[in-house]
Parts: sequence; structure tokens; C-alpha cells
Amino acid sequence: MRDDQIREVARRVREARTVTVLTGAGISAPSGVPTFRGPGGLWRNRRLEELATPGAFETDPAGVWEWYDWRRQKVAACQPNPGHEVLAVWSNRIDRFTLVTQNVDGLHERAGTPNVIRFHGSIWELRCCAPCGDRPKAWWDETVPFPELPVRCPSCGGLARPGVVWFGEAIDPVVIARSLAATRCDLFLTIGTSAVVYPAAGLVGDAKGHGAFTVELNLEETPASPHVDLSLRGSADALLEAIEEA
Repeated sequence: MRDDQIREVARRVREARTVTVLTGAGISAPSGVPTFRGPGGLWRNRRLEELATPGAFETDPAGVWEWYDWRRQKVAACQPNPGHEVLAVWSNRIDRFTLVTQNVDGLHERAGTPNVIRFHGSIWELRCCAPCGDRPKAWWDETVPFPELPVRCPSCGGLARPGVVWFGEAIDPVVIARSLAATRCDLFLTIGTSAVVYPAAGLVGDAKGHGAFTVELNLEETPASPHVDLSLRGSADALLEAIEEA
């Protein structure tokens, strides 16, 4: 049955004019990128929800930056896995291909996927907290590790922050608009997502509402599983390789 499902997804990918993919932590887990949800999702006995907030940064910017600096070092040591690479191949083969990611690790870009929509920003972007006005709204910085924490704006010396969306912060309206526009597609795949973090989790339902064929690739069942047209269990990298081979 699973082989038939893989062939069906492969056929849909091959024949679709417009393909949109939403990815979550499950696409990067095989690369060794740490995940912070679930029972094991702790860093020094602190949960993600206690670290990735404006309040945590205001109270303890050095502590929050220590965590992000550690994450950046971990991600810098990781490489894109076959799942990232398959999606990069599709992005260059399918004319109307859109990739929306909830990940902030940058591995899709390193694999070669262009124009990634970063729903939650990137750990490789920084922003001045002032803002001082002497730098762009966000700038790219791949320094690993930072020589001093918390990180400072090179222009004004004030605090800089990671260019990510924290709990309690709004998603960039431009990102929302681009993501919603991408739900008007022939085929929508949600890959390695928990399907519990909104508004990203709502995109697959929007796509289905627009008439797209919807597919979920995930290790475990999620709230989206009963509602998609096809749900496959397994690691994202192995499933994507099998679909590409088919």
C-alpha cells in the first residue's frame, strides 16, 4: 500500500503545474539539527517557550543570546540532508514551486532552494533593537561563535537580536500574504510539521479549500492527518528520496 502511495505522490509531483511545500523541524532532524518540542525539548532545564520570547530577551539578553549562539554553532556543523536536496531539485525543475518553511536554520537555502519563504525568520539574520537607522532592517551574519555576548549592533553599539519571530510576536504581513498566495496550487505537501503552530498549520487547510491535492509526510500522526488527501508515515528524507526515485 505504501509503495502505491509513494507512486501516487510521485505522479502528482510530476504532473502538477503548481507545487507548494511547507516544512517543519522534521525535515532538518535527520541533519542533526536539535528540536526543542516534546519531552526532550530542553536546554539547561529551560523550555523553548521560556527562551524565545521578547520578555526573556528583555530580562536576560545575554542568556537568550547564549542559547542562540549555541544553536548557531550546532546548525553550522550540520549539512542539508537528502530531503533538503530533493526539494532543491524540485524547486529548480518545477516552474511554479514555492517552499514555505517554519525552520530558521537556513538548510533549504544551503541545499540550493531559491526564494524560500521563512515563516519564522532566520537565526542567521540580526536586527538592531534600537533601531539605530544606520543598518538595514535585518542583516545577515554567519559569525560562529560570537566573540562577545550579548551581540551588539556594529553601527550604534546597542543590543542586536536574532532575526526570528518569537512567541507573542506577529508574523510579517508580507510573509503571510506570500504564504497564503502559495496555497492556490495543484499540490500542497506538508513535511515534518507538528501541525499545531498557527498560522502556518492552517496553510494546508487553505490549500485543500482551494482544491489542491494535499499530502502529509511525517513520522507521527498530527492534527492535520485526518484531513489531508494522503498521509505517509516515515522520516522526511527517506520519503522524499523514495518519491523522487519513483
